[in-house]
Amino acid sequence: MNDEENAHFLALFDESGLKNRSQFITSCIFDRQLKVVKIDKAAMDYYMRLTTFHSQYRAIGVNYNQVTKALKSTFTEKKALAFLYKLEQATKELVSLQQRIIELTQEFEAKYLQSKP
Repeated sequence: MNDEENAHFLALFDESGLKNRSQFITSCIFDRQLKVVKIDKAAMDYYMRLTTFHSQYRAIGVNYNQVTKALKSTFTEKKALAFLYKLEQATKELVSLQQRIIELTQEFEAKYLQSKP
């Protein structure tokens, strides 16, 4: 083999995940199908954290419902409206944060999760 062929061979061997070259060569000779599985730790970490964040975001929604019920039943209409205004402002911040998270996720997927030829 020349240098280019050898480099290609070694790259295929590395991608195969097999422990030794003789297994790889035997698989190639007898035309066995090899499956290459690549695990992207950064992508896994990102999605695990995103899932955790999504759970927390859902918990905020539950708390939001509880707060609005408590405001309605506990305070006068004027005081409840004042608190609801503050809650509305915090909700707007959460919405903008969620939009930014979606943008970052789309950027991440475009950069790191697209299949490479």
